[in-house]
Amino acid sequence: MDKKLLAMLACPVCKGDLKLNEARTELICYQDAMAFPIREGIPVMLAVEARTLSNDERLEKH
Repeated sequence: MDKKLLAMLACPVCKGDLKLNEARTELICYQDAMAFPIREGIPVMLAVEARTLSNDERLEKH
């Protein structure tokens, strides 16, 4: 994912920072414990499409 695009994106729920998880092709918001999918290189920034992070994932953070 393009670094410039990532810098412009914010969580649609809390407007907080997102972290890229390249292994899972997701953008992670740790404040809301949500993971937004990236499909065919396009971030899907819809809360209804996001999955909830597991307790282990919430603890990992960085």
